[in-house]
Amino acid sequence: MNKLLLTTSAMLIAATASIAAVTEEDIANDQNITTQIVSNGMGRHQQRYSPLDMINKENVKNLVPAWAFSMGGEKQRGQETQPLIYDGIMYVTGSYSRLYAIDIETGEEIWQYDARLPEGILPCCDVINRGGAIYGDKIFFGTLDARIVALDLKTGDVVWKDKIADYKAGYSYTSAPLIVNGLVVTGNSGGEFGIIGEVQARDAETGDLVWTRPVIEGHMGTLNGEESTMTGELNATWPGDLWKTGGGATWLGGTYDADTDTLVFGAGNPAPWNSWLRDAGDKNDGSGDNLYAASRIGIDPANGEIKWHFQTTPREGWDFDGVNEVVPFVDAEGNKRYATADRNGFFYVLNREDGAFVSASPFVKEITWAEGIDENGRPIYNEENRPGNPADAADGGKGDVVFSVPSFLGGKNWMPMAHSPDTGLFYVPSNEWGMDIWNEPVSYKEGAAYLGSGFTIKPIFEDYIGSLKAIDPNTGDIKWEYKNDAPLWGGVMATAGGLVFTGTPEGYLKAFDADTGEELWKFQTGSGIVGQPVTWEQDGQQYVAVASGWGGAVPLWGGEVAKKVNFLNQGGSIWVFRVPVIN
Repeated sequence: MNKLLLTTSAMLIAATASIAAVTEEDIANDQNITTQIVSNGMGRHQQRYSPLDMINKENVKNLVPAWAFSMGGEKQRGQETQPLIYDGIMYVTGSYSRLYAIDIETGEEIWQYDARLPEGILPCCDVINRGGAIYGDKIFFGTLDARIVALDLKTGDVVWKDKIADYKAGYSYTSAPLIVNGLVVTGNSGGEFGIIGEVQARDAETGDLVWTRPVIEGHMGTLNGEESTMTGELNATWPGDLWKTGGGATWLGGTYDADTDTLVFGAGNPAPWNSWLRDAGDKNDGSGDNLYAASRIGIDPANGEIKWHFQTTPREGWDFDGVNEVVPFVDAEGNKRYATADRNGFFYVLNREDGAFVSASPFVKEITWAEGIDENGRPIYNEENRPGNPADAADGGKGDVVFSVPSFLGGKNWMPMAHSPDTGLFYVPSNEWGMDIWNEPVSYKEGAAYLGSGFTIKPIFEDYIGSLKAIDPNTGDIKWEYKNDAPLWGGVMATAGGLVFTGTPEGYLKAFDADTGEELWKFQTGSGIVGQPVTWEQDGQQYVAVASGWGGAVPLWGGEVAKKVNFLNQGGSIWVFRVPVIN
């Protein structure tokens, strides 16, 4: 049963206030309407850039807390959320699939929704939630038992909810939904359980399912309740029946490129991790690419048809998901491009019309699994750095152990980068680490882990793991780098004030000079930051907010790296900052 908490303040608001409906035009202009944030990424193109400059290089040193909000209770786990701001209210999701409405003037809670999760959920990487989306008079967010929920903005009452997939089979949902032309578009999570990655679109008003698009070859899409088209071609790049449990979770959600009217979603690792089981023979003819896992996919928002794809890691064998966000931008010559920083350690630029490869460059050091990327965008593999085939082991156990860089948690994982049109740079949160990895025999069982690999993550440098890098997409050059002792796991934001904001596991929210990387300000929030900073204008002042609460995949999967940060406190709070007005 759902829990709804209403304070006295909320009852007054519910009785007297009316919240204006958010329109498609509002969402389309989310980056430029500085008094609101109604979509993940501060705009559906995910640039995470604000044109506000009231807080800038000169005065950011004066930034102080305006208020803080505690998420309370015992549910203090990773807080990877991005706050939304609309009509005087902040909406923020919390761990264990909770959602709060908070008065942005005072920090007082208006209402709280608790999804009341069932027993037996199977989240891969902590009980996190990365945020919601606002459209009409509703806010939409997903839950760890693989549901999508629509709540009334004013009261928090459930308007509708629907099942994305069966959590008992390993499915979950952690990303923020995407709203396009009245459709609520979602992905799914669960790539380590042999699920099938899929994108779904529902009518925002009713919750009715409009279309589905599985992202593994051989599965059928649907349109208005009827089968539409098969994804790819059955067994074209998958051997036997492995496509039936092929992974490719669309767990980070998507981007919408209005210029080409295209949804761009990433697909995660193929299942199982053991690439020898999925190899269809010749290693270079494409038959073992396992499409569309580890790919970026362009989708028609009207009907769910695939327009194009670009696969970053064919024959993937290191858990290099292809889910990382794809950000539209305009390059130095005026060309419309996409940028994406992949788990595999390479920063890619693609053409926005058809997803075609333009360039790739390494953004982390000492990459071992590939020598580079060829002129067609395919990796030039170091085959000796592929985990060994268990079938070759004399005892039928694990294959040869190799040390690979980056680790399976990626040169960049889920944590979103930012792009500043002012500097032309991308600000990419990354990590320098490697792993011992080996393959093992495995068979599929519904609801059980389906890896076929073992691993241990290790740092590769003594003095740092986390690295915030300013990357020139025109050349691939790294213009500046900030090194952090612990892994970076939070989002990044850029502003017209010449600033770049991000948080650290050590608990600091920091502001850097966007041109030089000089640290200009920091504030200790009391717990590690893995959230996504935002900024907005309120009553003529600029505010900055971020969620604080250590967690996510690093303490769960990080091996030797996790031991490095095991002293960090968990938490659950929202911090809001401003520069005081001096009369």
